[in-house]
Amino acid sequence: MKKISILLVLLLTGCFGIPDNVKPVDNFRLEKYLGQWYEIARLDHSFERGLSQVTANYSLRDDGGVRVLNRGYSEKEKKWKEAEGKAFFVKRPDQGFLKVSFFGPFYGSYVVFELDHENYQYALVCGPDNSYLWILARSPAIKQELKEMLIAKAAKAGFDTSKLIFVDHNRPKQGTPLTY
Repeated sequence: MKKISILLVLLLTGCFGIPDNVKPVDNFRLEKYLGQWYEIARLDHSFERGLSQVTANYSLRDDGGVRVLNRGYSEKEKKWKEAEGKAFFVKRPDQGFLKVSFFGPFYGSYVVFELDHENYQYALVCGPDNSYLWILARSPAIKQELKEMLIAKAAKAGFDTSKLIFVDHNRPKQGTPLTY
């Protein structure tokens, strides 16, 4: 019974870890982070597999948390897919370390470990381990030099950047129905 209780507590609290060699940014300003971000690149996971034109929109919730709306287009299914979640700061509101949930009481880490502190135009984000990585930007394309700098930073932190998927942000062909 004790083992089941421990397992249940672990499942309900989720995974709030931070990968080795990753440090969340300090001086994080949520009000500047809110809004739409384009996914420039990611490591592959089943929940995003095959999606293009992926965006994440962050807005304030009434309970003080952050509403997360992820959206991407499935060319195979010819439709948009959306997932809505919620996020809350793990330690301090000025540190880029949040817990995010898309499935009820289950939370995972959302760690901003590189950020354009001046203009909030790009970010490197990871999950609880080195199998989750995203390069985000405020526009669907970034300069090659910036892309290379972010990839190098991720590689130095231990991520396998050779497996990055670069997201296509081209619109579906004209006449393609946009179903949700």
